[in-house]
Amino acid sequence: MGLDLVESEAYAPMLRRLAAFAAGAGLIAALLAAVLLGPTPALAVFLVIAAPTVLTVAAVRRRRMWLAGGVIHARGVLGERRVDAAAATEVAVLVLPGRISRVALRITAGGPAITVPLALYTGGPGADAGEARGRELPLLGLRGLADALAAAPLAAALALSSVLVAQLRAEARDAPLEQRPLYRAVRAALDAGHRRAVVLSDREIADLV
Repeated sequence: MGLDLVESEAYAPMLRRLAAFAAGAGLIAALLAAVLLGPTPALAVFLVIAAPTVLTVAAVRRRRMWLAGGVIHARGVLGERRVDAAAATEVAVLVLPGRISRVALRITAGGPAITVPLALYTGGPGADAGEARGRELPLLGLRGLADALAAAPLAAALALSSVLVAQLRAEARDAPLEQRPLYRAVRAALDAGHRRAVVLSDREIADLV
């Protein structure tokens, strides 16, 4: 099941248009350079104009995160990483407060950590819940993560599983933001004056349920 906060299908048409525009602009500039300077400079002009955008679009489209059999997969430009949630040695909830605040799960299983975005909300310091907007991990992703964490031997993983179940229920009944655990985590960080990434303590995680 997918764990992407924004599915690639949502922005794929925009990325295709961006890549096509960059390639077209590079081709036009390269044709002009070929007439004035010759083929070798024309090729260099095309690569300078088109290649960065086209490669960036390809990299963004390649990125994907999903859960299969309790294992979190994260595919990026340089390959794929996997973390078995049942073998987790450390789990943490990160809150990155700001005008666009983010909440993420960081999970480690004896190797490199994988960070799973859980939610993002607009509305920085001074905004109330009525002014905030957000995007949260869909219900199936929350359910899968909650089940995977429940199988881990860590007390912190079990506590976080309970938070995700509470978030799942809040989303399912379309509860207002102030009743959703992930938004409450962001609001608490903003109200405390934090401006940098915050790792929630075990007590703070328990208070979200």
